Order: sequence, then C-alpha cells, then structure tokens
Amino acid sequence: MDNVGNSFQRGLNTFIDFLPRLLMGVLLILVAWVIATLVKKAITKGLKATGLASKLQDWGAANNENQGHSMVNALGKVGYFLVWVFFLPGIFYTFGLEAIGQPIQNMLDTALAFLPNIISAIVILVLGFYAAKFVKNLVYNLAVAANLDRFLNKFSGAETDTAEVEENKGTIASVLANIVYFLILVPIILVALDVLNIDTIAQPVSDVLNTILQAIPNILVAVVLLAIGMVLAKFVGDIVTDLLRGTGFNKYSSYIRKSANMDIDLAHAVGQVVAVLIGLFFLVEALNVLNLQMLNIIVGAVIAYLPNVLFAAIIIGLAFVGGQLLASGIKKATGSPFAGVMLKYILIVFAVFMALDQLNFASSIVNFAFMFIIGGLAVAFALAFGLGGRDFARKQLERADQKIEKESNKSGDPSVEPTVDSTDQSTPDL
Repeated sequence: MDNVGNSFQRGLNTFIDFLPRLLMGVLLILVAWVIATLVKKAITKGLKATGLASKLQDWGAANNENQGHSMVNALGKVGYFLVWVFFLPGIFYTFGLEAIGQPIQNMLDTALAFLPNIISAIVILVLGFYAAKFVKNLVYNLAVAANLDRFLNKFSGAETDTAEVEENKGTIASVLANIVYFLILVPIILVALDVLNIDTIAQPVSDVLNTILQAIPNILVAVVLLAIGMVLAKFVGDIVTDLLRGTGFNKYSSYIRKSANMDIDLAHAVGQVVAVLIGLFFLVEALNVLNLQMLNIIVGAVIAYLPNVLFAAIIIGLAFVGGQLLASGIKKATGSPFAGVMLKYILIVFAVFMALDQLNFASSIVNFAFMFIIGGLAVAFALAFGLGGRDFARKQLERADQKIEKESNKSGDPSVEPTVDSTDQSTPDL
C-alpha cells in the first residue's frame, strides 16, 4: 500500500513540476496563433490596399483579378506559417523536446545569419534596376532626338519614305537603349551574386556573365568593323557604278536584253558585286575578332569560291554579247536571221557548259553530257547529209570515178586515145 502511495506521489510531483512548462507551452501556442493571424491579415489587407492583385494582372503574373487575389492570400498564408516557424523552437523547448526543437533552431539561425545578405542583394538589384532603367530611357530619348534611323538610312543607301521613317523612328534607339541597359545590369547582377556568397549557384552564373562581359569589347569592335565595311562598300560600289556609267558600259546591256529578255543595269550590277565583295572581307575580319572559327571557315570557303562564280558569270555574259553580235552580223550578211539565231544559241549552250565546268558543278556529268550532245549533233548531221544528200553524193562519186579512170588510161597506154566523156557530141574514129 505504501508503494502505491509513493508512486502516486512521485507522479503527482512530476506533473506539478511539468505544469508550468505545459502552461507556458500552451501560452506560447496561443501567442503564436494570435500573432500569425494578425500578420496574415495585415499582409493580406495591406497588399490588397496597394492594388497588388490588379498589378499582378498587369504584369502578366495573374490571368485575372481573382487569381491575383488568390496570390495575395497565398502571401498572407506564407507570413502566417513563417510566424509559426519562429515560435516552434521555443514551444518544443518548453515541452522539453530539444531533439525536435534543435534542428529547427539551427535552421532559423542559418536563415537569420543569411538574411542580411539576401536583403543587401535585393537592395542592390532594385537600385541597379532603377539606375539601368533610367539610363536606358535617357539613351533612348537622346537617340530618338538625334533621329539615328534617318542617319543610318543615309549611309546605308536605303530608300525609305518619310512616313516609314517616322513610323520606325525608334528602332535604332530601342536597340541602343537595350544594349546599354544590359551592359549596366550585368555587373549589378554579378555584385548581387557575390553578396549572396552562394558559390554553388553564384560561381557558374558569374562565370557566364564574366564571359559575356569579356566578349563585349570584341563584339563592339566587330560591330564597328561591320559598320565601316557597310559604309565603305556602299561608297566604293557607288563610285564603280558611276564610273562604268560614265564610260558607256551600259550599252552592252542591250545585247543581254535582246538575248535573255532581261532589262539589266550592268554598271549597277557590277557596283553591287564590288560592294558585296568588300562587305564579305569585312565580315571575315569581324568573325576573326569574335573568334568564331566555324563561321569564319564557312565564309572563307564562300570567298574562295567567288572567283569561279565571277568567271562563270563573265563567260555567260560574253556568250550573250558575242552571240548577239554574231547573230546580227550573219543576218546582215545573208539576210536570213535563222542561221544567226541558231549559232547564237549554240554559242550560249557552249558557254553554259563552260560555266558549269568553271563552277566545278558535277564535272564528270557535265563533260559526259557535253560529249553526248556533241556526238548526237555529229550523228544527226551525218544522217541528215547521208539521207538528204544521197543523190548529190552519188553524182559526185560517179564524176570522181570517171576522172580517176581517165587518168589511169592516159598514164597506162600512150597510143590509146583518151576516152571521151558521154557528154561529148562527136565520137572519134577507131
């Protein structure tokens, strides 16, 4: 009986000793609930008062206003649970559950120790964002006021009417403003990542951004080279065009127009070819600056192939001009245009095969086709002459045979009188 009473007494004493902790834990739970509820309502009402729901819809984060209100309520719930997270270690410690409360406390300590870095990074990003946006707007307005689009069209030679220029007035300005915005924002992001001091995330991103920043000078040099190349190509192309027009080079376009039924300005075409060649050379240099080896190899191969294309074009052009001259000369000499036209197109066909061979375009097939066509024409000519000129050939062969026989009789027996042709009117005495 005494043992039962002692056990009850010990249990009662233990409960009495634990009762203050229990009451303190319950009190902490009530306080946490009250504070969490107040924080939730404060966040929800405060954000709704600022019109965040409609702003989320304007920013594209919410499809409609109801979804925006749901997102605001979700933010209030986040604040509610954060308050509970802060109170949980104290509640567990009060109940004597240190094994559960200690990990939560460690997590909170780490988060609170890292909180200044997060706040600093956010402040840096916000200030940098507004600074970059301010400079972007400034550059945009200055570029629009300078009317860079009209300036660029003047140097590039683009013919644009006034209405189109006014409509696209901010195109170049927008591009420049976005470039400046990017150049300002990238270093700010790097600084914010360094402040966070999360190497596993910050280091790869920093490496990428640093690579971009290191490439920016090369990109600017390449852009300058391309701009200079474009202006120089336009300038030299116009000079070549004007010089050729002044020398009367366009008179040869009449032969091509008659042969190919094309209205072409030869001087302008040559000037454009020169401009493209100059632009390609500057493009190669720009790619060298950017260290884009693959593109550089491709463009280099194109430039190396251009002489073949130019020679092929010259061959075709000379064929058209020569064919037209030949056709005109034969027509004047004979009065019949058929032979001249036929020879002109034969010359053009020969030139096409020569151009294809110059382009290294399936050389074996082209050569085989050329030989096949030449052989076919020879056989066709032989058949046409053999069938159509059979009587003429027989007469010529008979006449040649008689002449040979007469010569042989004269040389074999001098006393024999020469055989008289059947065409003679008298017969000699034997």
